[in-house]
Amino acid sequence: MAAFRAETISRRSTIALTVIAAVLFARTGEVRGSDKPRSSAGSQSRPASRIEQLAASFANPPDDSRIMMRWWWFGPAVVRSELEREMRAMKDAGIGGFEVQPVYPLALDGARSGIKTLPFLSDEFLSALRFTSEKARELGLRMDLTLGSGWPYGGPSVLISHAAGRLRIERFPLKSPSRRVTLPAMGAGETVIGIFLATVNGGAIAPNSLRRLVRGEDGTVELPSDASGEVQFYIASRTGMQVKRAAVGAEGFVLNHLDAAAVGAYLRDTGDKLMRAFEGRAPFAVFCDSLEVYNSDWTDDFLVEFKKRRGYDLSAYLPALAFDIGPETSAIRRDWGRTLTELLNERFIKPLRDWSRKNRTLLRMQCYGVPAAALSSNSDVDLSEGEGFRWRTLSATRWASSASHLFGRRITSSETWTWLHSPSFRATPLDMKAEADLHFLQGVNQLIGHGWPYSPPSAEYPGWRFYAAGVFNDSNPWWIAMPDLTRYLQRISFMLRQGEPRNDVAIYLPSDDARGRFSSGNVNLIESLREVIGQKIIPTVLDAGYGFDFFDDEALAEAGHVDHGRLMLGAHPYKIVILPNVSCIPEATLRVLGQFARSGGSLLATKRTPSELPDFHPGSRDNQTIAQMARSLFEEHQATARIVDDEETGLERALRESLSADFVLSPATPDIGFVHRATDDAEIYFLANSSAERKLFSATFRVRGMAAEIWDPLTGNIAGAHAQSDTEAGTTLSLDLEPYASRLVVFTRRTQAVSTLSESPTKAASFDLNENWTVRFAHGESRRLSTLRSWTDIEDLRFFSGVATYEKRINVPDELFKPGGKMRISLGDGRPATDADDGRPEGPGMRAKLEGPVREAAVVYVNDRRAGAVWCPPYAVDVTGLLHPGENLVRIAVGNLAVNHMAGGPLPDYRLLNLRYGQRFQAQDMDKIKLEPSGLLGPVRLIAEPATR
Repeated sequence: MAAFRAETISRRSTIALTVIAAVLFARTGEVRGSDKPRSSAGSQSRPASRIEQLAASFANPPDDSRIMMRWWWFGPAVVRSELEREMRAMKDAGIGGFEVQPVYPLALDGARSGIKTLPFLSDEFLSALRFTSEKARELGLRMDLTLGSGWPYGGPSVLISHAAGRLRIERFPLKSPSRRVTLPAMGAGETVIGIFLATVNGGAIAPNSLRRLVRGEDGTVELPSDASGEVQFYIASRTGMQVKRAAVGAEGFVLNHLDAAAVGAYLRDTGDKLMRAFEGRAPFAVFCDSLEVYNSDWTDDFLVEFKKRRGYDLSAYLPALAFDIGPETSAIRRDWGRTLTELLNERFIKPLRDWSRKNRTLLRMQCYGVPAAALSSNSDVDLSEGEGFRWRTLSATRWASSASHLFGRRITSSETWTWLHSPSFRATPLDMKAEADLHFLQGVNQLIGHGWPYSPPSAEYPGWRFYAAGVFNDSNPWWIAMPDLTRYLQRISFMLRQGEPRNDVAIYLPSDDARGRFSSGNVNLIESLREVIGQKIIPTVLDAGYGFDFFDDEALAEAGHVDHGRLMLGAHPYKIVILPNVSCIPEATLRVLGQFARSGGSLLATKRTPSELPDFHPGSRDNQTIAQMARSLFEEHQATARIVDDEETGLERALRESLSADFVLSPATPDIGFVHRATDDAEIYFLANSSAERKLFSATFRVRGMAAEIWDPLTGNIAGAHAQSDTEAGTTLSLDLEPYASRLVVFTRRTQAVSTLSESPTKAASFDLNENWTVRFAHGESRRLSTLRSWTDIEDLRFFSGVATYEKRINVPDELFKPGGKMRISLGDGRPATDADDGRPEGPGMRAKLEGPVREAAVVYVNDRRAGAVWCPPYAVDVTGLLHPGENLVRIAVGNLAVNHMAGGPLPDYRLLNLRYGQRFQAQDMDKIKLEPSGLLGPVRLIAEPATR
């Protein structure tokens, strides 16, 4: 997609950008809504060349599908020579671009170290940005830019009047008879908006005890003669939150995302200044990180906006935002939460999008968190981004990909590898693949690695690191395999951009039920939705063999309609809709879903049917209409709407009765995930084994009359697959996935040769290569190893981090060279790891729980020709055609972990740094640094596989 690089985009007008954006997100392929297996019968044959072109691009995918990196500029203290060196290192490793993220300093300025901090937005900093932009264009790298420093948006230009707002509640118990109380101490930017007298029992206000009080002219509050309980003051206040991980010169209050004037001022004071660095050639996209404006649930004119939108005065019901005041509590909170979302959309996201278009760039955003962003808030985002590897739950990653599908965006990115196998420099290439596959399983097709820390030449090895992430730059000894790893990730990203997603199930997000759980300081919608939906529905849908997307009321209103038994959300048809434990639902939503069910769609409600309108109308609230609509819908014999009490077995049965599954495993294997996309010419399935154990199974795909091919994303090789059966249920294949392995199963209308290698291991000849290797280490020393062992078992090499080259000569007999046969060098098999192997229980990040036979990556050369890299199962490389009868030279370069070097010396001392700048971070898991096995552990074998007859 080189045509989409920033330098090729016309910058002449907003109209031009809009046109280009439309091209960028254009959807290809036709929409197919049939619930039956696809068949070639009766269809017009497609040109084989289109599949051949796809296959060629799979082997050598376009640059735009390369992974990117979040590039942390610490201080920022950067110099041009190192910036250029690191950009070239990224390009050489197969990384397609970066996002610049200025963050906290890691070293004090000094002439000897060459460290000079360039304060955020200073002329020197902007000059460094300008150089980087120009060099990125020269190298063909995509450049994105965080529109600020650290997160969330904020900084020194944000006045207290523009700082993030919150509703502060002060409670004063009445301990003795009193007729008057004084106001609590007030800070800058604070205003009392309500005073109440109440008796509180636990979290509830006692019936008939709530009374509203009025402040007197003298600033005190007069109490009634029978006053008891407590006086509550409701204050429009500020969170006081400061920008997290701020660069030097970027310190300050976090922005009020619900205040249009504050957002406008920030874009002028920070955004416009950043754009000066680009001199009219803007970055590809500007980035907004996850919304983490803690406790942000208010803004100065909230009461005015609330009354305008909801039709009543919230000031009389303020206690409902913190306490249970009776049956109306949840409804009031729902109205509060909905207003928060609307203000965020209108005053932050839309202005940010408009500003981006004016500056001829795109908006990339992690649109979830606090303030209370909804899934539909993504409608004004050009590039939706998620984070989180937990693929069998309501994750921000699936949230983002669902939004992309609903709103017609082809690309979904994700922040990948945050906290991966902590501490820093502990993550391996296998760790990276294992987590990346979980993002792919959630619909992601653009990885943003977290991340790449800029590190000056003067920094002690292995260099600077971010406090909460792995390091994925060339300081890692396993970097020798990075081009192979990035090529794998590039192939999957490319394939998951082809055609259209084929998800059958739409899961309704009960946003109003979730908002009903809000309380003062607790307004994170996605977290509340996780509680409402629970832990069972999503795994049940996946295990039953269906792909799915989420949707909410606003997305349905904006992009939804019913078409012959299918719910169309944008261009995507869904045959099944699930209402997960829904109590509240807007009447308009239920009417559309009723039309969907009555036209033949399958509507499944778990546990209960909707019974309540979401909004609160004082004195006139009537839920009878919605309850009657639900009863009619779910009790009519003609409608395909049903209640499912059991969210596991019962829901799976209801799904299977509604629609044949897209992907069925025998035996059931929950560790195997899938993604299905379809083009005019192919049905594409991405399969991934998320476990540390080998999985053998039969898989039935809902495809008929097409030939199955296995596309190997590690090598780019394609081979035909033998189908066990082709029946009404679909096509069944026998599959074998190594630990953390993945495959693409592609169904086409062409004929592809099926592999002819023997599947019987007894027919393969195996030769032991474990003994008598000569090993040369990076510092020049050579060793003779009679048997393979870890470098950490050799006293003077215990703390070695780097690359060592194993070398030996082997004699290969003539009889192994058979026509059609294959030869490979295997470095051994892995074994499942335990927490004891790693020294710690599961943390916030993930890790691959597999102990490999090579630690951590190897590149194999045969007779001075590169055979390939080994860094994940099956831990083998094909050497067919590289060997010849007689003597052959085998070299294996092995890179281990930089953490071994760290284990042998003192950790960085940040005491003086913290005294100078304040403690802006805490390095992660430094107590977990320990030696890890290194080198070839084996057994290493040469395996010759004869062809079958």
